[in-house]
Amino acid sequence: MRAASSPVPAAVLAAPSAAAVVVKSLPRAAANGGGSTGRRDVLAGTGLGAALLLALGPVCGAARAADEEYVSETKEVIGKVRSTISLDKSDPSVADAVAELRELSNSWVAKYRREKSLLGRPSFREMYSALNAVSGHYISFGPTAPIPAKRRARILEEMDTAEKALLRGR
Repeated sequence: MRAASSPVPAAVLAAPSAAAVVVKSLPRAAANGGGSTGRRDVLAGTGLGAALLLALGPVCGAARAADEEYVSETKEVIGKVRSTISLDKSDPSVADAVAELRELSNSWVAKYRREKSLLGRPSFREMYSALNAVSGHYISFGPTAPIPAKRRARILEEMDTAEKALLRGR
């Protein structure tokens, strides 16, 4: 036997062979075959839809603003990478340009690698790969070391692919 605080009625516990049946009445629309919908149901559904639109409106706007920010910052990083890798190694400003690029690329990666919505985007993958190649080169060989032609071609190709993906909204 169960304790007195059991949610099961004592009659059911005492007579396990007896079957209990609970019958719930159906709403009027379901009882009629579901063919007609009352005004109350229509208004409730319309009100719920309007509430969802009002609640999700700011979220969609915020997502759009975040996406525009991602696009503009990514284009800025692309421009900085292109200008930095095109500098001649004898240029006196190359070390400063590389330091600025590393700071900009580190902040870009730190900001956007946590965004799950961006991880699958082709623009993010290509940018991440290109920034990894550029940063790895300058960390290994120093800020005045020229980037080899093959690596430079790959970086520029990845930048082009990322730009095209950004234009397509990807």
